[in-house]
Amino acid sequence: MRARDPRAAARTAVLVLLVCAVTMLVFSLFGPNAVSTAGIVASWVTAALLVGLAVTYRVTPPERIDRRGGYVLIALIGVVLCCGMNWITRDPSAGGQAFLAFPVLWAGVHLRRAAVRVVTVAALVGDAVVLFHLEPVGNAISDLSFFGSVLAVMAFMLTRSGETQDRLVAMLQEQASVDSLTGLVNRRVLDEALTEALTTQTRPLGTSLVLVDIDSFKTINDQYGHPVGDDALVHIAGVLRSVVRPGDAVLSRMGGDELAVLLPDCPAEVAARRATDVLDAVRAAPLQLRDGTLLAVSVSLGVAHAPSHAEQLEELYAAADTALYAAKRAGRDQVRVAEVC
Repeated sequence: MRARDPRAAARTAVLVLLVCAVTMLVFSLFGPNAVSTAGIVASWVTAALLVGLAVTYRVTPPERIDRRGGYVLIALIGVVLCCGMNWITRDPSAGGQAFLAFPVLWAGVHLRRAAVRVVTVAALVGDAVVLFHLEPVGNAISDLSFFGSVLAVMAFMLTRSGETQDRLVAMLQEQASVDSLTGLVNRRVLDEALTEALTTQTRPLGTSLVLVDIDSFKTINDQYGHPVGDDALVHIAGVLRSVVRPGDAVLSRMGGDELAVLLPDCPAEVAARRATDVLDAVRAAPLQLRDGTLLAVSVSLGVAHAPSHAEQLEELYAAADTALYAAKRAGRDQVRVAEVC
């Protein structure tokens, strides 16, 4: 029963409430609401309530409103006010019923499927009560069938459209954060996670970063072709997943043949052991080529820890990179830990 986007829902809710308040004031001077004293008073009371709600929704944090079901509530309040005004002014006309489109339309745009159903059913039930109270049964059935169908179809189409949009947005967000070849997160996501880990004060063991580089990757591409190089990257990414649980770490493709493992709240010695586990797992799992032959692939790993080896994000990357190239220069297929500052 939550909004799809609480901030967007808050903005449009305030606008719709104010527009409806102005409309009520206009109707208190013209139309069926101006015919009787009860209609005029009800219009002004309704307008005041709508303005009060607009102010409340304007000053209250959207997430807080959403957690307490405030967006579903405001749509239901809109239904009650519309039906109440039609009852008081004894107005079963299409113009009177048309106001029910406001809460249903708003709900269809901003709320999730279950909430839209609740609001739509409430609008249909409320409209039915008013129509059967003010009109002969035959006319009430006819009007309810027509306007009810309009509300139901409108709610259905808006809900489907919103869900399609949500899926497209989710796909775009995933494409923007996940490397399409390996399925690991990209450098941007790693940077965000690392920044958060370094600035969080509740990690007494510090933060470790492990850089993983495939040895002789250019030779693999030149000798076997780039598709095999891609297969090697996917293979090493799979080994990383099998050794390092994603719940304990952030696995990323930095670019090219370099991967990274972020280990929050992890001391340097533990990170070195985890890196050694990765090294052993890669040694034990050669890459099977498409013709069935096995290709031994090795990796070099550099480990750095904050605050032991660095304090800032760029410094931690540099320390891990230095350790990685120390492993390369020492003969590859090994783990090296950065030197203490």
